[in-house]
Amino acid sequence: MGEDVGVHHQPDGPAFDVVLILHVGCVVVGLTTTVTGAVNAGRLVTLLRAAAPLPDAVRRYFRPGVNWAGRSIYGIPLFGFGLLALSHGVYGLRDGWVMGGLAILVGVVLIAEGVLWPAERKLQVSLAAAVGGAVAEESVRRDAGAMMVAATVTLALLLAGSALMVVQP
Repeated sequence: MGEDVGVHHQPDGPAFDVVLILHVGCVVVGLTTTVTGAVNAGRLVTLLRAAAPLPDAVRRYFRPGVNWAGRSIYGIPLFGFGLLALSHGVYGLRDGWVMGGLAILVGVVLIAEGVLWPAERKLQVSLAAAVGGAVAEESVRRDAGAMMVAATVTLALLLAGSALMVVQP
């Protein structure tokens, strides 16, 4: 009995497995930080509407600093290209699902770098400058809304890309 023509051998080996774990790890961290950002931006929007004081957890989330965990999305293509190289031709850039995943990732990066993280940085500055927990600036409301929408769209794209990588149509 011969091998079926057109059936690809699934790549394996310790190097492939380690790179796959790192690739999936970057996706999981990216998803987690995006959900966390969306939830905290949503909480901030709700608190601002109610003119309620900000809880310590929200203030801690918006503490000034770079969201390094969110930047884990840059590991997705890095390790993805590693997987392509380690697949020994089983997978390639010509595969539609690979190109689709790259296109989705470009959208994720554009939204994260263009809207999500700039809004987060603006909120960090605004909330750090707020006195006594009172925040009523219209720019804070606008930035929180922009962050919430951008995080939601980013999350949807990350989930779509993850589904595409699992299904590999």
